[in-house]
Amino acid sequence: METRTEYDSLGPVEVDASRIYGPQTQRSFNNFKIGTHKMPLEQVKALALVKKACAITNAKCGVISQEKADLISKIVDEIEAGKWDAEFPLCVFQTGSGTQTNMNVNEVIAHRAKQINPDLPLHPNDDVNRSQSTNDTFPTAMHICGYREIHNRVLPALDRLIASFEKVQKKGEGLQKVGRTHLQDATFIKVDQEVSAFVAGLKRAKKMIENNSQYLLDVALGGTAVGTGLNTPDGYLDTMEKVLPEVTGIPFRVKNNKFHGLSLKDNFMMAFSSLNTLATTLFKIANDVRFLASGPRCGYGEWKIPANEPGSSIMPGKVNPTQCEAMTMVCMQVFGINTTLTFCTGSGNFQLNVYMPIMIYNFVEACRLLGDVMDSFTKNCVDGIEFIPKKLKFFVEQSLMVATALTPYIGYDKASQVVHEAYDKDCSIKEIILEQKLMTAEQFDEAVKMK
Repeated sequence: METRTEYDSLGPVEVDASRIYGPQTQRSFNNFKIGTHKMPLEQVKALALVKKACAITNAKCGVISQEKADLISKIVDEIEAGKWDAEFPLCVFQTGSGTQTNMNVNEVIAHRAKQINPDLPLHPNDDVNRSQSTNDTFPTAMHICGYREIHNRVLPALDRLIASFEKVQKKGEGLQKVGRTHLQDATFIKVDQEVSAFVAGLKRAKKMIENNSQYLLDVALGGTAVGTGLNTPDGYLDTMEKVLPEVTGIPFRVKNNKFHGLSLKDNFMMAFSSLNTLATTLFKIANDVRFLASGPRCGYGEWKIPANEPGSSIMPGKVNPTQCEAMTMVCMQVFGINTTLTFCTGSGNFQLNVYMPIMIYNFVEACRLLGDVMDSFTKNCVDGIEFIPKKLKFFVEQSLMVATALTPYIGYDKASQVVHEAYDKDCSIKEIILEQKLMTAEQFDEAVKMK
């Protein structure tokens, strides 16, 4: 590998000559060879947007030239477009504040500036990082990244899943079936009513996510190292309050308690908690779908899901609920991430939380997994769901819990007696009712008919 010698506060560093990052990035790359977890590009690009907002604000406040601000903005636009993705190779398991990634972005911008305009040098600290500390830029980028992931990835996929289940609900109108509680037969329900629970649950999850994502709108930018705003120019927050929403297209707020923004991560955890709640809803739905489609002959078999691939290497013709299984595995992964973020949020000391890289890594991972699996589940399972009327009718006719609808006519005690007798004789409730002349056939049919 061909190298070039660069210098930082610790001395000379040999940097990969093919790269446009600098010595601090190289040191981190050399010192943290831990696993394969890389800083998400989504976070890197959010951090670059912070640099653009800071450059514009610094120029307006008169602490850097407009020419430098324009150059930084131009390079940030390139980073956002994905032109320099390979220049951000750092491991997630680095300093807990994300300092190496912050400097990685600073160095790439500064070195790229030399390529564009050698006559206008940018210093990674003095210019690109002007009026900033990693301690306020990195968590601000976390909020930008998290908000964008929720609104650009999770919510659109959730909308598509809701729309698909609404079509399934429509298909189920008028189809009567046996309800089940405690894994035992319960009173009758209609298929569309059963599916309506899924639709309502997903819509409620969407509302929770939308509401909780608002906690991300308050950002720590302007707090610099410990929340005091040291080294920011006069008018910085007033200017940034307008600039950051313009740069991001999102109404972020910088006028808030910076000590809270740096030391606590409750807002970030609040946003994630709604994603975890969504995962619990998806987990329940996926399990219900695979049980309702179990069989096809020796299970519930009320639903038919698409046969996407052979289900067994030894059993010919077997089809498995693979999309449901993928969904539940993703949900379990999100549950694990929730535990990790819980510990991270409650940790850190005094003026800084030092678990931020793994927090944003896991947040992005959860959003990516949830978005992908909802799209897969929608396309490869829910869109193709069909019902089996014959099986639905069979269970309705065999159910003993139809007796519940008879209690206004024959009383609870007599209805209970009829249930036990029908079970012992392995026959239907209706047969016992007619045999004992407790009701006429017409009265029975009218009593059990769902309104």
